[in-house]
Amino acid sequence: MRGAVLVAGTSSDAGKSVLVAGLCRWLARQGVRVAPFKAQNMSNNSAVTPDGGEIGRAQAMQAAACGLEPSVRFNPVLLKPGADHSSQVVVLGRPVGVLSAASYRSLDLLDVVVSTLDDLRASYDVVVCEGAGSPAEINLRAGDIANLGLARVASLPVLVVGDIDRGGVLAHLFGTLAVLDPADQALVSAFVINKFRGSLSLLEPGLVSLTALTGRPVLGVLPWQADLWLEAEDSLSYAADGVLGRPAPPVGADWLRVAVVRLPRISNATDVEALACEPGVAVRFVTDPSRLTDADLVVLPGTKSTVEDLAWLRRTGLADAVVAHTGAGGPLLAVCGGYQLLARSIVDDVESGAGAVPGLGLLDVDVTFAPAKTLTRPAGTALGEHVTGYEIHHGQVTRRAALPPLVTLPDGSPEGALAGPIAATHWHGLLDNDGFRRELLRWAASHADRPGFEPAADTRVAELRTSQLDLLADLVETHLDTPALTRLIEEGAPPNLPTLRTTRT
Repeated sequence: MRGAVLVAGTSSDAGKSVLVAGLCRWLARQGVRVAPFKAQNMSNNSAVTPDGGEIGRAQAMQAAACGLEPSVRFNPVLLKPGADHSSQVVVLGRPVGVLSAASYRSLDLLDVVVSTLDDLRASYDVVVCEGAGSPAEINLRAGDIANLGLARVASLPVLVVGDIDRGGVLAHLFGTLAVLDPADQALVSAFVINKFRGSLSLLEPGLVSLTALTGRPVLGVLPWQADLWLEAEDSLSYAADGVLGRPAPPVGADWLRVAVVRLPRISNATDVEALACEPGVAVRFVTDPSRLTDADLVVLPGTKSTVEDLAWLRRTGLADAVVAHTGAGGPLLAVCGGYQLLARSIVDDVESGAGAVPGLGLLDVDVTFAPAKTLTRPAGTALGEHVTGYEIHHGQVTRRAALPPLVTLPDGSPEGALAGPIAATHWHGLLDNDGFRRELLRWAASHADRPGFEPAADTRVAELRTSQLDLLADLVETHLDTPALTRLIEEGAPPNLPTLRTTRT
């Protein structure tokens, strides 16, 4: 099999990322050399490649579905929002500046995207591409490099997926096609419906009508799967006050309640997913200080805008709640930007331009933002366990008191801090280390006075992530018309697809 396909969606979070991962896993299990590709991603959830580049975390997950290490070729353009109207622009793994939406549109990155895709298509049998947002955003069509703009240049057949759980999915699929111009419509080849629950017989008449109206088949209906929650692409998926995942009952007598502060510009929120995999650990994202009063463990996660999110913490009263929690001996885990928030002073002339501002002062360290971004995949020892992780940050610890480190590097250098009830680190992915996570949970339960809590001995986060990829492939194989998918990948968009006539002004 050789070819390519682009998976577009009726909206963000319609299921593009998971469908691409499922297609990649399904193909890889057949022995097809397959790679993922997302021309342009907007996300603060990112991963570090072996050569020190940065890509969207969803593309790293899709690479794992293919059995590949992450590569900057899988996501040549990454936009990391740091404010409402500007983003850091990362091209082929390296930051090139912070631009407003208007300034970004003036960049011509189509050549970079197309040449990268061409290189992948020469290296692999199949490339499964993921669109961005929705192709129905016709106000952005002129500068589009991720949806139909890419499909037109690269002659990609387009599969449109819609989320039936949101309601109105048939109208969403029809409308997505209808607003496109005829040349774009000619590449939209089929539809997939995602997150269906109920009787399929009640939906089937609508599918028949949709095909009659558009001339495009529905290649399948993927059922709702409550167990598919790891590696959410969109940080907005981490809603405040909802329990993350489906926690199993505790091994011991006590639950451990974890409150993750849902910062406005949260980054790499996926860090805490490993905690939510543990029996007896209830992880909840919170935005209200009252939610911290009964939390056993508080987590300050990463942030793309440390200074702005620090101001938000103070404005909402969450800063005082965090200080009160640790003052009473409650355990706190701070990761990356969350670690920087704890400093005595923060000097940021890079991201916010705010200069020197006081931090929360919970750790006797100073942080200064450097123009060069740290992008590494280090290893070390923490809580008696060998650990690996990855770093993505501009903020650097420029002064630290004689604090016990959380992580010790191979050369003996300290990283982070383990000071009383506070554990802090710049490392993302640290909680994915099973042995370390169990020891950290024991440490947290001890400080939280939860003697009945006992970490499970058999939770393997990497295996759980792999099982989700296999589940996605199973859903593709069981519920989609895979022979039709194969023809679409190999032959491209069918000729003479009908055009929906619409009046455009």
